[in-house]
Amino acid sequence: MLEIKRTLLPELTHCASLYPVVTVLGPRQSGKTTLVKMAFPEKPYLNLEDPDIRSFAQIDPRQFLEQYPNGAILDEIQRVPMLLSYIQGLVDKKNSPGLFILSGSHQLPLQEEIMQSLAGRTAILHLMPLSLAELTAVSLDHDLDQQLLYGFYPRIYQHSIEPQRFYRDYIQTYVERDLKMMINIKDLDQFRRFLNLIATRVGQLMDYTQLANDLGISRHTIKAWISLLKASFIVTTLPPYFENLGKRIIKSSKLYFNDVGLVCYLLGIRHTEHLLNHPLRGYLFENLVVNEISKFLSNAGEEPLLYFYRDNNQLEVDLVFQHGIDLIAIEIKSAKTFNQDFLKNLTQFQALLPPSYTLKTYLIYSGEHEQKVFDHQVLNYRHSSQIFEESE
Repeated sequence: MLEIKRTLLPELTHCASLYPVVTVLGPRQSGKTTLVKMAFPEKPYLNLEDPDIRSFAQIDPRQFLEQYPNGAILDEIQRVPMLLSYIQGLVDKKNSPGLFILSGSHQLPLQEEIMQSLAGRTAILHLMPLSLAELTAVSLDHDLDQQLLYGFYPRIYQHSIEPQRFYRDYIQTYVERDLKMMINIKDLDQFRRFLNLIATRVGQLMDYTQLANDLGISRHTIKAWISLLKASFIVTTLPPYFENLGKRIIKSSKLYFNDVGLVCYLLGIRHTEHLLNHPLRGYLFENLVVNEISKFLSNAGEEPLLYFYRDNNQLEVDLVFQHGIDLIAIEIKSAKTFNQDFLKNLTQFQALLPPSYTLKTYLIYSGEHEQKVFDHQVLNYRHSSQIFEESE
């Protein structure tokens, strides 16, 4: 099987030298199990999805954990959250770093449990699907259309699975298992229609009322389902950037999926030819770039606090975030050919900021030529990490 070294590995091992517990969260099939076993091959591995192991852990959690005085890897910890309180007692008594390595696939409910039981005792890391750099490191270079279609889940590449087959099974497994564990969805067909519908809104402002009207369900239900998808690492939302720039009328967040291949599948895109003139091609490319930047920050152990900017004059910048002392603004264009008009929004945004701000601006596109144009750096999408190298 193809072995792909994950960029998060050094951060994971470093955190294990500092904290008694390290928790790795992320979507199913993102490679969490492979990563933690690779990082800690000497530790016993216990998968709490296994009914027998789960039963032992639930019946007598104290006795279950005492079998592993030097710690263990506990995979899918959200299946037995009561273990967290017992782990707290053990690590307080032992007072040694790197005892327990936890992994989980549910974000908000599990993270709340972890912070309640293990506050100050655990580092929390996020492992998302593969990055472009990780694929390039093992010579898995695709052109842009192939990359949009295939997405970034490791199993697709390690087992040469057709993306259509993988994403079909992924959705069926996700709907039938995870959702039933987290919430009582009575009409799965309606939920699948909801998934297909929000795929058509990728990269756009969330309008809960419109979605509710389109599906004939309540706005409250739409918001609950979006929260569910966020908690399961299927989608993420970008809030608007507000800081000290005057009046705002845009308050809605923008929606992105955590894997662009999944969006393509939900949109019915089955071949690269379907992408050539697809009306959402630009948004799909934007989704890919947003994911890449978020992954880079997560893999470095940073919280990816990303925003977008849009004001009442329709000035929009795709990404705005703080990195060190720099405020960074990014425009994203799927075009292969540079056009000076692509820089217009960055220039206007630059003019809004007080002189005290240190602003760096970037245009990320699919063309090959890279250079500085006026004050803006033009980069190919594969080189997004250069933004952080220049901001050190």
